[in-house]
Amino acid sequence: MRVMEIREYGAPEMLVKAERPDPAVPSAGSGEVLIRVKAAGINRPDVLQRKGHYPVPPGASDIPGLEVAGEIIGGDLAHADNTFGLKVGDKACALVQGGGYADLCTAPIAQCLPYPKGFSDIEAASLPETFFTVWSNVFQRGHLSKGETLLVQGGSSGIGVTAILIAKALGHRVFVTAGSDEKCAACTQLGADLAINYKTQDFVEEIKKATNGKGVDVILDMVTGTYLQREIDCLADDGRIVIIAIMGGSKAEVNTGQILRRRLTITGSTLRPRPVAFKHQITKELYQTVWPLLNAGQLKPVIYKTFSLEQAADAHRLMESSEHVGKIVLTV
Repeated sequence: MRVMEIREYGAPEMLVKAERPDPAVPSAGSGEVLIRVKAAGINRPDVLQRKGHYPVPPGASDIPGLEVAGEIIGGDLAHADNTFGLKVGDKACALVQGGGYADLCTAPIAQCLPYPKGFSDIEAASLPETFFTVWSNVFQRGHLSKGETLLVQGGSSGIGVTAILIAKALGHRVFVTAGSDEKCAACTQLGADLAINYKTQDFVEEIKKATNGKGVDVILDMVTGTYLQREIDCLADDGRIVIIAIMGGSKAEVNTGQILRRRLTITGSTLRPRPVAFKHQITKELYQTVWPLLNAGQLKPVIYKTFSLEQAADAHRLMESSEHVGKIVLTV
């Protein structure tokens, strides 16, 4: 099969086309299926892996790619985790630990979902990584509840756009930051109640204005560093900050007295190394709560650009430029 492998850590051109043996069809009891990949999503962790900053979990493929969509061609379909009754020949999208940049990819059946109604391969491939991440962190870990508000740092990213779409569809007020007026306009068109240009505006001041001084209930943070204290400053009492990336640095100086007095929570998570059982719970909750919105056309992924499998290096360059609004997808 064709793959795009990381020849050595470094620049995008280190993603090189190669051939590898087809993976064996998973056997009964393995809990896995084999998917003929039609499209694969590009995500920031793929870039970090290519640079040598995101170690591959034990047992996972070294081929990058954390989400795929395509046709199930075999595997352990009798497994108890086949919650949706998927069969050979069915189209499915899946969250995987690696291996997405290839013609064939194995995936835990517990992390496979049927395509939403009317979705193309490209649209389906854009769902798993960002939807699993947002659901896990905003709703499970951050406990965003009815009537509460959300601030997303980096609203125009794949994660940011997904957070806007899901939170708005479920009735929440959503505020975002982005790095240009054009990106801010794109976020408001997607439904954000307020988009703040972090290069020209103070997001703490703007959030305080928008919430009549109360602050937001949940913050999805992909920056940290010097942002963390400012986020504490614009958090409502009993508010929660959920960290999913440290693009602004891993160290921060904060006023812990505020955390104590105002009952604040600062937490974080990574998704890739979590066990299948944890991800299966997310799969079921997404299917129950979010898939009906996708099936009904009330929620639609935003695809910024597609590339062929062989153009993976170009896709990574675009990801690193941060020019995109929404998802970047490889067609296989």
